[in-house]
Amino acid sequence: MNLEHNNQPAPYMNSYLAGALLGILLIATIYITGRGLGASGAIKSYAVATVETVTPTHAENTKFYKEYSKEHSGSPLMNWLVFEVTGVLIGAFLSGLIANRLNFKMEMGPNSTSKIRIAGALIGGILWGIGSQLGRGCTSGAALSGLAVLSTGGILTMMAIFAGAYIFAYFFRKMWI
Repeated sequence: MNLEHNNQPAPYMNSYLAGALLGILLIATIYITGRGLGASGAIKSYAVATVETVTPTHAENTKFYKEYSKEHSGSPLMNWLVFEVTGVLIGAFLSGLIANRLNFKMEMGPNSTSKIRIAGALIGGILWGIGSQLGRGCTSGAALSGLAVLSTGGILTMMAIFAGAYIFAYFFRKMWI
């Protein structure tokens, strides 16, 4: 499904248009569901569903899982955030396929190795998971949705995200340059 005839990737979408479309999506999500976008709730639903399937007695006897089951009647996978994240994954795959940007190679800088890249991704993912639970939500939920409703927490979160990115970029840039 290549849109370009010379087998080159299609150009990226205009960033201003993409930002405007994201804003419209966020407003529509808040209007329809009463809350903004986020991903960590879906991960939590996947984790709870896995624990309930693999060790149901543990789930029944643990306070966290009991409280989660009370809040979300039925299957944890029937949470709308699960459908959101599943749609994002499918949409990203189709977008990459249509734009001829879909490849399964590991990208890294000249001063890095595959082991460092994989370890960094795993450590980063674990830290993201822990941080999203400690912060009661992920960056997309806290920053994007918080900014959309002019929340002080959303503004501070976005400032912290950019400040942290600039600070860490200084230390990790040598791996990519």
